[in-house]
Amino acid sequence: MPFLYGMAWHQKVLADVTNVKENTMTELKNDRFLRALACEPVDITPVWMMRQAGRYLPEYRELRAKAGDFLSLCKNKELACEVTIQPLERYDLDAAILFSDILTIPDAMGQGLYFEEGEGPRFRKIVRTEKDVEALPIANTERDLSYVTDAVSTIRKELNGRVPLIGFSGSPWTLATYMVEGGSSKDFRHIKAMMYSQPEVIHQLLEKLALSVIDYLNSQIKAGAQAVQIFDTWGGNLSDVAYKEFSLAYMQKIVSGLIKEHDGRKVPVILFTKGGGLWLPEMAGVGADALGLDWTMDIGRARALVGDKVALQGNMDPSVLYSSPKQIRAEVERILKSYGSGAGHVFNLGHGIHQFVNPEHAGVFVDAVHEFSAQYHV
Repeated sequence: MPFLYGMAWHQKVLADVTNVKENTMTELKNDRFLRALACEPVDITPVWMMRQAGRYLPEYRELRAKAGDFLSLCKNKELACEVTIQPLERYDLDAAILFSDILTIPDAMGQGLYFEEGEGPRFRKIVRTEKDVEALPIANTERDLSYVTDAVSTIRKELNGRVPLIGFSGSPWTLATYMVEGGSSKDFRHIKAMMYSQPEVIHQLLEKLALSVIDYLNSQIKAGAQAVQIFDTWGGNLSDVAYKEFSLAYMQKIVSGLIKEHDGRKVPVILFTKGGGLWLPEMAGVGADALGLDWTMDIGRARALVGDKVALQGNMDPSVLYSSPKQIRAEVERILKSYGSGAGHVFNLGHGIHQFVNPEHAGVFVDAVHEFSAQYHV
């Protein structure tokens, strides 16, 4: 083969780079989820489930028992990959989501995350004062959370274009809530007391968390995440004014700071505020590609409000999965009918699947979405 010199060599290099980009762009065997987020036509409505890799699956419980505890599972890239893939082996899902936890960021900031059996996440250090906030570093993903990006890379490779991979983070407000309360809360008395009496301190904490989340999500995107979701679990517990100031403003900052395109594709962003139906028009204005809905908001009404601006994700009550297969199918039909014909809908639960759900019922749900949705995409 003759040697290539000068311009001919450069043309060959450019051609090789172009071929790599084209192969990367076309590697997805199922891009239904990404097309729906872009409000592009699809053949059927894509579906995935929040917490789809989790305790309701016996194979997950078996692997977690071998790992020893939840964090050990998260921090082992091979095990995190296996757990992420498990629901795809059972169900015809249109996306995978990284197996991890929203509280990895506070842990990387030195809060000492641990899990109490039956009680959920706890922190060894609690943020309660201005000095506590000032002492907090901004999390550095490369230095402190490489186990997450290693897992993303491993999962992306293992998926081999089967479906897109979703990365995620908690919202600054939700992360701050856990850090100030020391764990989950029902009354949010410590963080709300600080918010009203020392708003400048909470803003300082939220700013550090927002910068940490931007770095964290961008690192996931660089490692292979093809979409990202911001989970704002506790934003819906705020007043109208407080939500906009202390939750939504920082999610907007994050969206503005994220990588917009990677591997030749746009990287869509999904915002999900549990209990956020009151603020859909404001949420639709921050630059995200899609909004997640919990089950308290009718999806047809949500589409009428913001469907011309963003895609919608949701929104069946996870508790429906405790009912009969017949009722599950009926509820899927109802939600699809409420959304109506056309693109822009990703079916999901209105929050994470519960640990006591019969895995066969989750399969009924997924199959029903695909079966009944075709008529809305003719």
